[in-house]
Amino acid sequence: MLSRTASNLYWMSRYVERAENSARILDVAYRMSLLTKDPSLQDQEWFAPLNITGTLFPFSGRHDVVNARQVLHFMALDPDNPASIYNCALQARENARAVRGSITSEMWEVINATWLEMKNMDEDRLHARGISNFFDWVKERSHLFRGVTFGTIRRDEAFHFHRLGTYVERADNTARILDVKYHVLLPSVADVGGAVDYYQWSAVLRSVSAFEAYRKVYRDVITPLRIAELLILREDLPRSLHFCLRDVYQILNLVRNSQSGEATRQAGEIYSQLQFGRISDIFAQGLHEYLTNFLHATGRLGEEINKSFFAPTLR
Repeated sequence: MLSRTASNLYWMSRYVERAENSARILDVAYRMSLLTKDPSLQDQEWFAPLNITGTLFPFSGRHDVVNARQVLHFMALDPDNPASIYNCALQARENARAVRGSITSEMWEVINATWLEMKNMDEDRLHARGISNFFDWVKERSHLFRGVTFGTIRRDEAFHFHRLGTYVERADNTARILDVKYHVLLPSVADVGGAVDYYQWSAVLRSVSAFEAYRKVYRDVITPLRIAELLILREDLPRSLHFCLRDVYQILNLVRNSQSGEATRQAGEIYSQLQFGRISDIFAQGLHEYLTNFLHATGRLGEEINKSFFAPTLR
């Protein structure tokens, strides 16, 4: 497969996954802001999406205040923000258009229809639909695209690079979502174990579609240690770090070439730490420090994948 084709397939999937995860992050922030009764504190919840996605600095350069209206526009609809849901839909569609011959017509129809609806979305339409309903629509379109892909495409290199992009992006976002609860939204000592703390942890689980899985696995009260164990070390949860890096490692072995040895080695190293890791050791190290190191490692892995398989273009 040509390196440019592989790159388009990889980034097509990363942008679809990124749009979905941005919708999940914003939906959690929106629901948490509704929980806060003090109006002076409601806007604090909207720092979280900016911190998770690393866009606080560019946002601050264009906006004087952090509030629901400004953050929702910046992260969902702003065509000038490269990380907005709007731009993710656009870039996913452009990458898909470049590889029409490597994807199925059903995949193209889903991703093109998503963009056509997204480009007509504005603040009035968003609020008329309902903010949470809009985020549900973004997630549903992502689910539909993955379902159509799984059900129609040949299990060739195009399929493998699609999955590679999905799981690299998903691992990055799961780590960020988990980290923000511990590091950015860390409650006061008085709040720990209280109703607000419980609701925030429940929101974190729901943001990665893991609330029901938690109940089935632990059948007990929601605790931070078990949530971290579920989202980091469980190999049977589709959005856990373990699950994602296992698939990344396996896919890199399937598509390996003469230059990809280092990328496969890095993926294997991260995967082995998750496979044999213990949650007690992670907490002893410090969860924020662990997740920060994980994000740095997956960032280096992404750079190595780019060097090994794709044209050296920056994204």
